[in-house]
Amino acid sequence: MDMMVPGVQNFVEGQLGKQFIEPPLFDLASSYSDSHCCIPLLFVLTPGSDPMGTLLKFADDQGFGSSRLFSLSLGQGQGPIAVKLIDEGVRSGTWVVLQNCHLAKSWMPMLEKICEGLTPDSTHPDFRLWLTSYPADHFPVYVLQNGVKMTNEPPQGLRANIARSYQSDPINEAEWFEGNKQSEVFKKLLFALCFFHAVIQERRQFGPLGWNIRYEFNETDLKISVTQLYMFLNEYDDIQFVALRYLTGECNYGGRVTDDWDRRCLNTILFKFYNPRAVEENKYPLDPSGLYYIPTLKEHADFIAFARSLPAATPPSVFGFHANADITKHFREAEELLDTAILTQDTMSAGGAGATPEQQAMAVAEDVLARLPASILSGPSHEGNVKPADMTPMSIVVIQEAARYERLVQVVRSSSRAVIGAIQGVSVLNDITEEVLTSMVRGRIPALWAGKSYPSLKPLGAYFNDLLERLAFLQHWHQYGPPVVFWLSGFYFPQAFLTAAQQSYARKYKIPIDQLDFHFEVQRTFELEKPPEEGVYIRGLFMEGARWNNDKYCVDESLAKVLYDVFPPVWLIPLKREDIPKDVFYNCPLYKTGDRRGVLSTTGHSTNYILFMRLPTGEDPSHWIMRGVALLTQLPF
Repeated sequence: MDMMVPGVQNFVEGQLGKQFIEPPLFDLASSYSDSHCCIPLLFVLTPGSDPMGTLLKFADDQGFGSSRLFSLSLGQGQGPIAVKLIDEGVRSGTWVVLQNCHLAKSWMPMLEKICEGLTPDSTHPDFRLWLTSYPADHFPVYVLQNGVKMTNEPPQGLRANIARSYQSDPINEAEWFEGNKQSEVFKKLLFALCFFHAVIQERRQFGPLGWNIRYEFNETDLKISVTQLYMFLNEYDDIQFVALRYLTGECNYGGRVTDDWDRRCLNTILFKFYNPRAVEENKYPLDPSGLYYIPTLKEHADFIAFARSLPAATPPSVFGFHANADITKHFREAEELLDTAILTQDTMSAGGAGATPEQQAMAVAEDVLARLPASILSGPSHEGNVKPADMTPMSIVVIQEAARYERLVQVVRSSSRAVIGAIQGVSVLNDITEEVLTSMVRGRIPALWAGKSYPSLKPLGAYFNDLLERLAFLQHWHQYGPPVVFWLSGFYFPQAFLTAAQQSYARKYKIPIDQLDFHFEVQRTFELEKPPEEGVYIRGLFMEGARWNNDKYCVDESLAKVLYDVFPPVWLIPLKREDIPKDVFYNCPLYKTGDRRGVLSTTGHSTNYILFMRLPTGEDPSHWIMRGVALLTQLPF
């Protein structure tokens, strides 16, 4: 599956020709010539690309400078101002640029009405309406159908990205490029900055291994960082690395970063490029092979030539990854291709001479109802009849978990019955039931279930088996008492269990719980027969991006073509914060799923992040940070 996209490209090239797999060059002049005063021009935005610089330069060339071009970024309360600008433009023949239309959902019907009302008789022939928007469901269909649509995707590949940076403003101006007081130092750090810009953009291709959230780093971030580098080197005799790293990593690029672990990664990558060695060393290496380094060159054209001389296919090590990351990247691309292909299909079409979609959904729904337990916790508790006030923290966790799973199971049961009723003609097939039916046919988790469920990336069959295992885990605990090793993956809300473990320790030793934290000891065996005296054993974890080496007792490089490593049980020991060992550890984040990103819930926790574990490491922690190493409680299959 990881070679599906190259295979499809080869097929398309062979059947239709090479021009169908290569994106055409961005040509603003020809798009402009295709338009007239009544047709809006729409930039469909992509992450990492900002067309405003190109548009402003083109406007200057066409004689529409600052006095004849008016730009407005749409948002709350900007609608009336936009209407006024368009009315003025229609009368006097100015250009109007409305940015970020996707953010002004409530104003889109007004935009559609304005565009429908533009007529050649009442509109100045020089008037042009330029729009920028990310793809959005609420964007007016009329504008899409009648407008001139353009997109300027960022260059694919590291070398194209660096070359493009050198051809952007202000780096391409000869006077500016040669005008710095510390010329040699500036040119080295400029190349390092352009390389850094390319690396953090290309890391997005690797999914959550690269960034938990797909950030829209673009040319504007690079431009302001380059300008600050130029200014600092001109105004100081030495190199203010701390200030440059703060401005670039925390303000310019870091201002877009909302995830703490992504910010840690960004600053770790930046330190590799903005440090004294980058200036002092000849051919300072930027990857283990030595093919990528900071050159000592003088001419602007030489830097572009050097960038273009780099290999076409960039190995994952340049971005800080293990070679396995390429497999992850290709899997992700193939999955996106298949998901997009499925969207083009009729939801209820049947393929071949097999069962119809209705029959398939009926079989799935009947199987679900047959295998669901009648109740979440059945039979007497192992504790007998205990008053709520006398319950231990762990007993309360069982009851809370059962209540959460009960809500999910009720939705699964009722929606499965609704699907059967709709197919049999007993009840009405509404939109919600139709979505459940379609998801069952396609083997996806229905949106209705996902709304009440714990996060999961599994297909429907694996998800339902996982749910039954979780219910069995709770039932066993309820009936026979706490297990020796707790299955952390089996909890709907793992944070409640972890807090209960600390609470038990805090009550026993009369210590305030806010003074406690966990120390982590990875066990050398998978078979544990007795519970620990303090704390808890947990199991069910997987490591992505690296593996655990029990012989060396530390985090180690992944084995070739092994994407996920089964992690041994871990002893979570509650300790006072001042008593936790201060050795060199890799702070490894633990997530529920491989998607890693989550939303902030009302409890203050991310819906995906659980906690971080301090793990022994032979390498510097920065090595694993750039590898994107994390622990997961479940796999996507």
